[in-house]
Amino acid sequence: MKTKDVTALKSSLESAAPLAALPLIWRAGVLVLGVALMSASSWLDVPMYPVPMTLQTLAVLVIAGLCGGGLGGLIVAAWLVLGAVGAPVYAGGESGVDALSGPTGGYLGGFLLAAVACGRLMDLPRWRGWGAMLGVSALGHVLVLGLGWARLAQMIGAREAWSSGVEPFLLGAALKTVAAVVLIKLAERLLRRPANAAGET
Repeated sequence: MKTKDVTALKSSLESAAPLAALPLIWRAGVLVLGVALMSASSWLDVPMYPVPMTLQTLAVLVIAGLCGGGLGGLIVAAWLVLGAVGAPVYAGGESGVDALSGPTGGYLGGFLLAAVACGRLMDLPRWRGWGAMLGVSALGHVLVLGLGWARLAQMIGAREAWSSGVEPFLLGAALKTVAAVVLIKLAERLLRRPANAAGET
């Protein structure tokens, strides 16, 4: 295999997410900050009609876009474990295994699936464009709301699960899809600026 081909293959295997390739000690720091971000996003909401909009999916998508599927999935998994063992890091300060097995369990599982799936896609350079990232972010909301609906449907029926667990959140999902891409792009530019500056010197 030619050197050029080897370089191209290596480049295609490396994550395009700016925080995914950091040294281990820095990734550990990102893990802690990511869990803190997930916790903060769970405690905050934005007043909207017909229901307040939480910032959890926004945080999940930003983490996926900046950290990739591996580190991003690890951050969300660590946050889920932290809540399961009793830390009040879920929405409304909730915690415990009951939150994972109850009505919100589908959404919580959807966060992990979205972090891994969307992060894996955004690991690839061809999915880093504005249009592609909007599509990936929309997919993330489909996964979260889809799993949330599926769990609620088991408990209260499909129609009621849609009207109470999906439909009220569609507008917020659309807004957060756009906001996630804007935030990822802004953060990516800031994170890559020191490397670009070093390359120009």
